[in-house]
Amino acid sequence: MTPQTGIPEIPAQQQLSGEPSGSRVTINDVARAAQVSVSTVSKVVNGRYGVAPATIAKVHQVISALGYETSLVASSLRSTRTNIIGILVAEFEPFSLGLLNGISATLRGTEYDLMAYAGNLSPDGHAGWERRSLSRLGGTLIDGAIIVTPTVEVPHSSVPVVAIDPHTGPQMPLAIDVDNRAGAYTATKHLLDLGHRRIGHIRGRADLASAHLREQGYRQALEEAGVEFDQQLARDGDYQHDAAVQAANDLLDLPEPPTAIFAANDLSALAALEVAGERGLQVPGDLSIIGFDDIPEAAQATPPLSTVRQPLHEMGAQAVNMLLALLSGENVQSPDHLPAVLVPRETTSRARNC
Repeated sequence: MTPQTGIPEIPAQQQLSGEPSGSRVTINDVARAAQVSVSTVSKVVNGRYGVAPATIAKVHQVISALGYETSLVASSLRSTRTNIIGILVAEFEPFSLGLLNGISATLRGTEYDLMAYAGNLSPDGHAGWERRSLSRLGGTLIDGAIIVTPTVEVPHSSVPVVAIDPHTGPQMPLAIDVDNRAGAYTATKHLLDLGHRRIGHIRGRADLASAHLREQGYRQALEEAGVEFDQQLARDGDYQHDAAVQAANDLLDLPEPPTAIFAANDLSALAALEVAGERGLQVPGDLSIIGFDDIPEAAQATPPLSTVRQPLHEMGAQAVNMLLALLSGENVQSPDHLPAVLVPRETTSRARNC
């Protein structure tokens, strides 16, 4: 047993598994790539003391970059189940917490417990956190995983995986999402129906399919209304508050600023609402704003935020049901997109020139 984790040790001679290129990589290969000894890699993998923090970080970086996991979590050495489902998130923000409510409610009464794990809080950085998380948890602590908004493709894993809001890569696991394009189209058409013609868009994360589909829906609504797409009116927000603040400021600094903004998620829309307030703009009198998600903070905002609702509880529930079916050996396919529904509140109104 390791002194830090209580998990059975992995012998130094044991291999690391995973075969994205068809070859089998050994612990010797990891040691060579990290420029350390095999025994050092073994200590790092087993969580033993006596290795410098910088070396630990370097070894984990190599393992993460290769996309491999220890054979303890990927082979027949794993003989028993833990009866724990992991939900892996980058961080505990409103979208993830909404999903977590549906996941935990659906697991209630089953044989499974839930482990919620935030994998993007380490110094290793943003991209690839899910691979690191699966390497640390898969097969030893959890029987299966639900990954929220993955940053990389996850084609290989030692445990069954279901993604929510999938990555743009072609080799993703089974996934749950809403009809992002239709939802964005509905949000933009709502603004168009109110007479707005100069409509800004704060984009989402470039590596997520949802962000691309939401921009497509925005553009489709403009095109059908005979409004030419203006590249200056589309700014990157990354689904994050600070980036969205910058995007909103950039939009409102234009010589001819938009009269309305469609933000790709509610956090970005709330950031735009914040910027409008700092500039002394009245919402919706001077600027209409609409978001996407319908997190609890949307209804609690001042004024309450117009948005497009994702059924977060149902998305979490469907992800659980798919994962339990996989664990039972059933053949599972990704379901149809769930509907996204317009929720007009008090941040959208008719354009002043109408």
